[in-house]
Amino acid sequence: MSTELNKTEGSSALHTLPHVDGLTVGIICAEWNDKITGALLQGALELFKQEGYEDITVAHVPGTVELTFGTAQMARSGRYDAVIMIGCVIRGGTPHFDYVCDNATQGCAYLNATQDVPVIFCVLTCDNEQQAIDRAGGALCNKGTEAAEAAIKMAHFARTFSK
Repeated sequence: MSTELNKTEGSSALHTLPHVDGLTVGIICAEWNDKITGALLQGALELFKQEGYEDITVAHVPGTVELTFGTAQMARSGRYDAVIMIGCVIRGGTPHFDYVCDNATQGCAYLNATQDVPVIFCVLTCDNEQQAIDRAGGALCNKGTEAAEAAIKMAHFARTFSK
C-alpha cells in the first residue's frame, strides 16, 4: 500500500493481527543498500518478536535481482508459512533501476502464483536515498514492519484455505 495512503491508523479489525500457531517465516534480505535493507529487516524482526514469534530464518543474497532465487528456495523448502523478500533499489542515471525493479516485482508475482507459500514484497523502489530512509524507519514508517504484519496475515489466510 502506498505510504501516503496509509498514514492514518484505524482501529478496525482490519488492523488487528491474527495469531498463527507455530508460525515459521523465512526472510531473504539483499545486501545491496544494506543500510536500508538492514533497517527494514530490523523492523520486521522487532514486529515478530513483539508478537511472540521466534521461528524466523534470515538469509542474505547479494542484491535485489537475487531475491527471487533465494525466495524460491525458501518457498519450495516446505519449512515456512510465509517468506519475505527485502531489498532496496535507488534510481540512478541509467535504465538499470527499471530492470532490477521489474525483475523483483515479476519474480515475486510469479512465486505468489506458483507456490503454496505467500511471498511478501518488501522491496523499496525509490528515486533517492532519502525516500528509502524515510520508509526504513524514518519519517514515514518502516516497510519491514509492514511486511512482517502482511506475512502474519497471509500465513493466517493461507491456513484458512489449506487442505
